Amino acid sequence: MLVVGVDPGSLATGYGLVKKEDNRLIYVGGGKISFPHSCPFNERVHRIYGSLVEIIQAHHPEEMSIEDVFFAKNVRSALKIGHVRGAALVAAIQCGLKVYEYTPLQIKQSVVGYGRASKEQVRAMVKLLLKLDTQLSLDTADALAIAICHHNWVRLEDTLNV
Repeated sequence: MLVVGVDPGSLATGYGLVKKEDNRLIYVGGGKISFPHSCPFNERVHRIYGSLVEIIQAHHPEEMSIEDVFFAKNVRSALKIGHVRGAALVAAIQCGLKVYEYTPLQIKQSVVGYGRASKEQVRAMVKLLLKLDTQLSLDTADALAIAICHHNWVRLEDTLNV
């Protein structure tokens, strides 16, 4: 099963494609959709939506996993991330994907084993789990971690439902 993970951000939205075959996680692709500060916010949201539709249509993932809303000290930033999440959710639904949401704590526990892991620790574990020797941006690594988390949760749910 191919999953696209999305790490929503108003200046950089990470995406990562991870496939699971025979209990092995396989890196398919990843990157980030980013913009300069000078790009108007509404334009960024529209471009994120369009870019995710293109990525989904190019790779044909079956499901999307995305970071769930979390508490933020800066309300304005949280609202902007909410808009980006909405664009990603609409892109997924338009393309016929099932969507699964995970909290930052669930993602970090699933990938690193520690819910308060740093972004650098998450990136290091993603590289190890996917056997990558290339440098990943933190946004891309987070998106790949979200896809890995989904694969781990699906496996856990399958085990519990047996």
